[in-house]
Amino acid sequence: MARLSEFEEHRGRLWGVAYRITGSVADADDAVQEAWLRWQALPDGGASEPRAYLTTVVSRICYDQLGSARSRRETYVGSWLPEPVLGRDGGAALPEDRVTLDESVGMALLAVLERLTPAERTAFVLHDVFAVPFTEIAEIVGRTPVSVRQLASRARRRVRAESPRRSVDRDEHRRAVDAFLAAATGRDLDALMKVLDPDAVWRADGGGKVSAARHPVHGRDKVARMVEGLLRRWAPGRVTAEVREVNGAPGLVLSDPGSGQSAVVAFTVHRGLITEIDIVVNPDKLRHLGLGG
Repeated sequence: MARLSEFEEHRGRLWGVAYRITGSVADADDAVQEAWLRWQALPDGGASEPRAYLTTVVSRICYDQLGSARSRRETYVGSWLPEPVLGRDGGAALPEDRVTLDESVGMALLAVLERLTPAERTAFVLHDVFAVPFTEIAEIVGRTPVSVRQLASRARRRVRAESPRRSVDRDEHRRAVDAFLAAATGRDLDALMKVLDPDAVWRADGGGKVSAARHPVHGRDKVARMVEGLLRRWAPGRVTAEVREVNGAPGLVLSDPGSGQSAVVAFTVHRGLITEIDIVVNPDKLRHLGLGG
């Protein structure tokens, strides 16, 4: 029981590390479970520094997963987005909260991390997000500490260059989401256009399981038409829309009880306008949320 209690003390951190490295809830769950099995199998006395030992174990598991994950994503149908994580609703913590949600799990940032090499991604997440020393990261990725420092620096530069501009004002973000929801549900195209940035981008992940744009859609006019099309496909008056924490920021959960279809929508907001919309409709990526009809 003592060993289980010690592991549970670090479970949230381990899951957070695993999710940020893999972008997959299922892979993060598997990595944490494997780390528990290895922790159980340790001889009496365990590790002298449990947190460091378990972080290394789960990171190495995830680093090994990234190679096969990248090959799977090369043949993925359409845009690939991370499996979304839902956080708080109305300010109250929900039972499914498994990790402190912040900017480092935002959909936009995780999409940028997908463009890094496995070693760059692992070094960036561990050092910049979790403050793991370069010497420990070196053991995980099989490089020297100097090489790992260079990996993290290269990843950091790319993340800064490619991450979208975003508001750090949560109220501003929420107002934009509320305005989007009101315009979309009211079929008010003019109001919808007003809340979208002229260079807004729409990305949809259907995974070949659900109809979705296979390539990003650019421009306010085209994005507004995509929103209209999505709502038309779902039965009018039957779709429910709820503002929820999606990967650390206000987003939307859409559900159609009749068809069992659901969608999770994440937004990037800058200067009061929505610059990016990431929508996950692939049912495989929503199964862990229990949203279906």
